[in-house]
Amino acid sequence: MRLAALLVAVLAILGCAIADNAVDRTAMEVRGSQLWLNGEITSRTPANFEAVIAANPQIVTVVQGMMPGSLDDQAVLRMGYFLRGRGLDTHLTAQSEIYSGAVDLFLAGVRRTAQNGAVIGVHSWADGFGEGSSYPRDAAEHQANAQYTRDMLGSDAFYWFTLQAAPSDGIHEMTRGELARFGVLTHP
Repeated sequence: MRLAALLVAVLAILGCAIADNAVDRTAMEVRGSQLWLNGEITSRTPANFEAVIAANPQIVTVVQGMMPGSLDDQAVLRMGYFLRGRGLDTHLTAQSEIYSGAVDLFLAGVRRTAQNGAVIGVHSWADGFGEGSSYPRDAAEHQANAQYTRDMLGSDAFYWFTLQAAPSDGIHEMTRGELARFGVLTHP
């Protein structure tokens, strides 16, 4: 009986997670030549992101506000490659706070700027089997994210740093020195 109750609870939790990912939780607002983003990236976000940019060819900068991360790593990579392919810049205001997958999206900007006060938080990922930092460097689980980071920054050093900076249930707010060391910002 306990096993049946446990199974029902697990299925309910998984159902909620799937439902959460099926709704776009990213608010998008076009302000002249800027596209302002706030919220969490889900599997629905890339299609909406691409549609907004396609409908507004004047957009040159994506401004990220409060973005706790993503529920779908592949969605972030799709958005990042699209953003870079369009030659767009990314910017953080003094009030911006971006974490986890939202940081990966920020890396896609051709020109990446942040005002003093912006928060950039990173951590390892987890896949239900372990922390990203627990997998060997040559593990297949690292390939897509390491390649994305190389494509955006010219090196995958930042990716390996994030795995060690904090566990998946923690966060490390990057210092100005770390941002400079890994080339996260193109202009301070």
